[in-house]
Amino acid sequence: MATATVQTLFEGIRRGDRASLARGITLVESTRADHRQQARELVAACVGVERPRSLRIGLTGTPGVGKSTFIETLGMMLIRKGHRVSVLAVDPSSARSGGSILGDKTRMQELSVAEGAYVRPSPSRGTLGGVARNTLDSIILAEASGYDVCLVETVGVGQSETMVADMVDMFVLLMQPGSGDELQGVKRGIMELADLVVVNKADGPLELAAKLTRTEVLNALHLMLPRRPSWTPKVVRASATTGHNLDRVWSTVLRFFDELRASGEWDKLRAEQQRKWMWREVSHLLLAALDRDPAVRACARSLEAGVLGGTVAPSAAAEQIVDRFLVPRR
Repeated sequence: MATATVQTLFEGIRRGDRASLARGITLVESTRADHRQQARELVAACVGVERPRSLRIGLTGTPGVGKSTFIETLGMMLIRKGHRVSVLAVDPSSARSGGSILGDKTRMQELSVAEGAYVRPSPSRGTLGGVARNTLDSIILAEASGYDVCLVETVGVGQSETMVADMVDMFVLLMQPGSGDELQGVKRGIMELADLVVVNKADGPLELAAKLTRTEVLNALHLMLPRRPSWTPKVVRASATTGHNLDRVWSTVLRFFDELRASGEWDKLRAEQQRKWMWREVSHLLLAALDRDPAVRACARSLEAGVLGGTVAPSAAAEQIVDRFLVPRR
């Protein structure tokens, strides 16, 4: 049975109240044991809210490519088209406080206060790919609140982006003109995840360079197997600053979802998202349980010293830690 606090939050979220959504996401991000129980109740309630399926879109790109500007301009365009847009902008965490350090809301000043939009910077707390552990729960809450377009902005290329690709329906990679050298530095795995590549800043003196970059990216994509049976990745030139070609970017996004729906892949994709995140949560909870066990912590510290000293192999140490945790309690 949901507590009064959870029920109040749930009713506010279902009404589309942004303050309730903000408090709900704060709850699912909390690490307190009592908050975790309330968060599970809240997410379970929100999963049951019947609304049209939202579009979950992940965006990534190298620092300086203009992700925040692109998201703000695109988001404002979508609001004018009648959409409600949520942005989960996952920031790197401060090593000292654990909080967000880039402050995406300060870089999306218009979108963050726009009616019909919700912008939430969340600390990654060191998670690979810059994806907060509870980002999928936050998406579920935003969808229950009536946001039909959910954008997830990651820290950037350089770490594993597989986690964000596993929680969204479409993965968008932003690049900038004249990025031939950058293309060499972008991990092949990132390119293989992309359903759409947007060459941003493709206007003015950079227009020719953007055309050349688009050709280079298309050539690179032709050497890779498409990740979707029904979709070949597209490359579009655009400018977030001027709004040039953003309508084309969005029409490409809609075409992608039309193909996904027609092929039946969308249902399978959503089911697979849930399965993968269930097992990631299992892994997290098991690690947390290991850390709470005093005997296991003592054993781990001893073995860690052996690993650092070169007297114990890491694989052997890991196996002993797990064995110690699995010893039947007397």
